[in-house]
Amino acid sequence: MALAIRDVRETDLDAVLALNNAAAPAILPLEGARLRRFHQVADYFRVAEVDGHLAGFLIALRENADYGSPNFRWFRSRFEQFVYIDRIVVASAYRGHGLGRVFYCDVQSYAEVRVPKLCCEVFLEPRDDVAVLFHGTYGFQEVGQQPMPEIGRRVSLLAKDLPSFAFVRERYLAHDGLPDLPWLAGRKRPLADPRLRVAGGS
Repeated sequence: MALAIRDVRETDLDAVLALNNAAAPAILPLEGARLRRFHQVADYFRVAEVDGHLAGFLIALRENADYGSPNFRWFRSRFEQFVYIDRIVVASAYRGHGLGRVFYCDVQSYAEVRVPKLCCEVFLEPRDDVAVLFHGTYGFQEVGQQPMPEIGRRVSLLAKDLPSFAFVRERYLAHDGLPDLPWLAGRKRPLADPRLRVAGGS
């Protein structure tokens, strides 16, 4: 099995949208315009390919993103710097093979050289012990709960400290910035269309 994690391409968006909406109710549905807005503003938007087939994706944003999610705003009101995982989806045919952990390792590698915290949320209604256990074993701690007003479901708000960030900040970010290496490079995002805006939701 050949696995590749790479930045999303515009040509992937239709397949990403179908994958997202097939994952309901565990993942909130998206409309095409909102996904295109994510394509423009997300700091991390990567897909997994298995033997050339789209197997999953993960979208994450920095604290300064133009994003209206109540869960994202909750974190922004409490933490100065963080990477927020908005959603992760793995296609049903590829679940149970550790692809979620591969994604989380990859997004943590992205985050820990930029911010001190990695944040996300999991649904508590209906109860999802698999998601809660996954995040707990990956080092996340609950830092709060709140209901999502647009859907009336309570979520657990989770954060994970990234101890490596202190070293990176003192050695690199406080001086000349990160080295110019491909694995440290940020995502090259397309120019934003002002008609598109990520509003609400998670």
